[in-house]
Amino acid sequence: MKPEFIFPDWPAPRNIKSAVTTRIGGVSQSPYGGFNIASHVEDEPESVRQNRQLLKEVLALPAEPVWLEQVHGVRVIDAAIETDHRADASYTGNNKVVCSVMTADCLPVLFCNRAGSKVAAAHAGWRGLAEGVLEATIDALAEQNENILAWLGPAIGPEVFEISDEVRDIFLRNNVQAESAFRASKPGHWLADLYELARQRLATKGVTQVFGGGECTYSDSVRFYSYRRDGKTGRMASLIWIE
Repeated sequence: MKPEFIFPDWPAPRNIKSAVTTRIGGVSQSPYGGFNIASHVEDEPESVRQNRQLLKEVLALPAEPVWLEQVHGVRVIDAAIETDHRADASYTGNNKVVCSVMTADCLPVLFCNRAGSKVAAAHAGWRGLAEGVLEATIDALAEQNENILAWLGPAIGPEVFEISDEVRDIFLRNNVQAESAFRASKPGHWLADLYELARQRLATKGVTQVFGGGECTYSDSVRFYSYRRDGKTGRMASLIWIE
């Protein structure tokens, strides 16, 4: 089945290309059913290889995406030159490089500058958000922050993402305004809004041109993988490159 994609709706320059895979299409079998892009989730290697090849062909990518070994940290790499891919974000100004992150509930954030000469992709779960992966990505772009655009991809939504007092306290220690992103659910637990937390973090760096948000991976089992919903599952890829 031909894969289906989400194409970000944001005012990026025309030479900036971006896409997010869904689970629809591809050749992976249950429980990875469909278009699994990840090689680290115990899917059949040949299925992943075929899915990645299909990804490159359908999107006419200029190169193999730079696949990160994501660790829920804040390390950001130059995707054009770095060989150690243990990181949670990458950036480039090279038009032959594709930045990418993989997610299945965590928040993918894509960046570009208004000139269309720089792009970045960041993987932001709650740990990465709390530790500053978005801020680190912005710093790595070395751009006037008011000239940076950001797009928030599919992630677990605020109606279902339940966290503990301890996690909420981590955010509040760094930013008291983060309180507005949490809603009490049961004693000792809160529903957290990753999108709101991300917008707050971006705003503190002067990045206010923020788009996307609102696609819940947990609630839409047809289009999205969700680790919290399914446990053993595949991953979507969020990609950005300069044409």
